[in-house]
Amino acid sequence: MCVMTMTNPMPTLCATSARRAPEPYVDVLARLNARSVTKHFDAYGDVDWDHPDHRIEHDDPRFELPPGEPLGATDWYCALPQAARARVGLHMTVSRMRTGIQFENILSKGLLEFAMTRPNGSPEFRYAMHEVIEEGQHSLMFQEFVNRTGIDPCGLGGIELAVARRVPEMGRRFPERFFLHVLAGEAPIDHVQKATLASPLPPHPLLKRIMQIHITEEARHICFASRYLAETFPALGAYRATALRVAAPFIVAGTMIQMMRLPRDVVARHAVPRSAVRQMQRSQDFREQVIRGVRPVHALCSKVGIITPRTEVVWKWFGLSSGATAVD
Repeated sequence: MCVMTMTNPMPTLCATSARRAPEPYVDVLARLNARSVTKHFDAYGDVDWDHPDHRIEHDDPRFELPPGEPLGATDWYCALPQAARARVGLHMTVSRMRTGIQFENILSKGLLEFAMTRPNGSPEFRYAMHEVIEEGQHSLMFQEFVNRTGIDPCGLGGIELAVARRVPEMGRRFPERFFLHVLAGEAPIDHVQKATLASPLPPHPLLKRIMQIHITEEARHICFASRYLAETFPALGAYRATALRVAAPFIVAGTMIQMMRLPRDVVARHAVPRSAVRQMQRSQDFREQVIRGVRPVHALCSKVGIITPRTEVVWKWFGLSSGATAVD
């Protein structure tokens, strides 16, 4: 199976129709807190890990790269035998899960920092703690899946991980910047997972169940981060607002690279040739995937005033806005 392209409509960051007046922020918090009680999942109680249909075989064709994965359209990948294509796809999945675990670890630390700045009686404190619990369940799911494959992915490392470990302190010192980091990581992965579930080629049932749970709860996380930014950015002082405007495209571009690039352990283990990596990175499919993944974040930043005519030039230079020409 050789995959090419797929289109998938992008959802908004929060479930409020553009045709209606925005839901008041306090009402959004009340709704999200209530849903965290009535619609939540347990990594082991809500996933039947030992169901016969959930057995993981490395050559299972359902692990082949789905439509929308630019590597799947390269000449190198299309020429591989079916079993090899499945092994590459499975390794891509577990590598991204490992990166996801690291991202959620950083996110949870930042949420704890954020929560401790909230006053007594703040619904933001309660929401932040709900999200920490949910992110912990997601990490348990991801790690259990990784363990059952027998693959040892590396995730982030070196300078990337060292830089990422500085993000949590923003939850206390500069929460607007912290939640922009959150959106930059969550929105693209949410897009990729929804595109996978919408694919005419059904994913492995265990992977499908994990994605369904993750998407359901991440919708709340994305909604809160987007509404928090919309609520607080207009009230920032001139210095902080300018600092965030300047940093925003670099934050989004850097996080996108970490979350959506071809994992280095996949390249090494499967001897992916440089020609295939170049073909993937220069393809229109890859550029469109980046733009679709970041579109909700770009739209939010434009709406609340983080993007200005001057900074939009930088967003386009990074290939993060429609009609942009990305830097190779």
